[in-house]
Amino acid sequence: MPSTPPNFLIIMSDEHDPRYMGASGDRFIRTPNLDRLAGSGMRFREAYTPSPICVPARAAFATGAYAHDIGYWDNALAYDGAVKGWGHALQDAGIRVESIGKLHYRSSEDEAGFDQEHIPMHIYNGQGMVWGSVRDPLPSQQPRGGRMLGDRIGAGESTYTRYDASVTDQTIDWLESASGDDKPWCLFVGLVAPHFPLVVAEEYLALYPHDALPPRKLHPRDGHARHPWVQRHHDFWPTEDQFHDEEERLTAIAAYLGLVSWMDHNVGRILDQLEACGLNGTTRVLYTSDHGDNVGHRGMWGKSNFYLESAAVPMILSGPGVAAGINDTPVSLLDVQQTVLDNFDLDNAALDPDLRRPGTSLIEIAAEGATRNRAVFSEYHAAGSPSAGFMLRKGRWKYHHYIGYEPELFDLESDREELHDLAADPAHAETRAMMERELREICDPDAVDRAAKADQARLIESHGGREKALFVGAPAATPVPGTNAKFGD
Repeated sequence: MPSTPPNFLIIMSDEHDPRYMGASGDRFIRTPNLDRLAGSGMRFREAYTPSPICVPARAAFATGAYAHDIGYWDNALAYDGAVKGWGHALQDAGIRVESIGKLHYRSSEDEAGFDQEHIPMHIYNGQGMVWGSVRDPLPSQQPRGGRMLGDRIGAGESTYTRYDASVTDQTIDWLESASGDDKPWCLFVGLVAPHFPLVVAEEYLALYPHDALPPRKLHPRDGHARHPWVQRHHDFWPTEDQFHDEEERLTAIAAYLGLVSWMDHNVGRILDQLEACGLNGTTRVLYTSDHGDNVGHRGMWGKSNFYLESAAVPMILSGPGVAAGINDTPVSLLDVQQTVLDNFDLDNAALDPDLRRPGTSLIEIAAEGATRNRAVFSEYHAAGSPSAGFMLRKGRWKYHHYIGYEPELFDLESDREELHDLAADPAHAETRAMMERELREICDPDAVDRAAKADQARLIESHGGREKALFVGAPAATPVPGTNAKFGD
């Protein structure tokens, strides 16, 4: 580590399945800027979200702690800065730390670990999707009506694409102003794409003609039976059944891919500015996302399950002291906490010593090489789930544990696409039991389920009870600053 630590730039997109990236081996997607970032640094091939939905994932990211340890369960129970994280540690050390763009915390009024938040996107009206907290019992269908992906799908622009353009413009200006700084800084940049609405400029949509789109795997119309817990989520919000026709469904796939390329374009503008300002030699860059997106596989859209499409995230670290290559150690957004502190040669001394922070610095992992047997954990307690769900990835195995439902077990060495559930196979009974034991070393699943539902029950009561809470919050996705709850205009 040099005497003066590198600057640290974190770019977080929203809902980016990392397999839609040229650096991951996809020859169809167009992501030249992410590819060049990966080519200059370390790509962590086995990276996961701590929760496959925005707000809990981002609270865990902010603090380095499991969502169930800090009680940020869903998209209405958002990070408010009460649990100190890496941003607070930087502030305590006198390091400039700011954000531009989407954070998805509770409110800009909270002390969330940034000296300044530029055009922040937080949960709607400081209360988020309260209706999604109604899970015990779970309504038969999403109470707000409408289509999760938005009324319009296809070519054009939305408030989200305009917002990302503004975030990128402000980041470029910020880097220009920071180029004369003689002290290191940390900047978080939050882009929304490729999060729905699935609306993108024609030049990006045209990159993905319908007749060239790769097929979606395990579609129910081809005989696939969804796991009952996953089926319950689909029944709650049956997005796949709400397309007007097959043409619109294909347009939705193409638009998601187009949004990935649009996001890549904005990342490229930021990287170009970093170089133009002469900062690339003194700045580490981390690119990641909060979770993935199913994009029609298994007839599912959005996130909210533990299959790779939803639970895997991109993770690329580049800059001083980081060798180029690919690392197969399983990692998580929880590792960002320790990575930021490591970059600035800080420790956790200013943070709560009694709170578990299981992360390891990605700088350290990149230097040490792959350790495939590391365990990585994820959990879900949010909209559309009748009970808690948990994921454990360790070695070649990936285990999904559902309260009140049978588990799933996948061998990622022989079945990377998770096509064959081995949980009920007697030949894998010992592995299933081993993975459950490993999971229970992290938490008691039943106790965590009860704790989540108890906190959600208190939230629902504070809004006047179940029937009123069902109609509180933005209907589908968070509107950008200065607009109303209709996000797709």
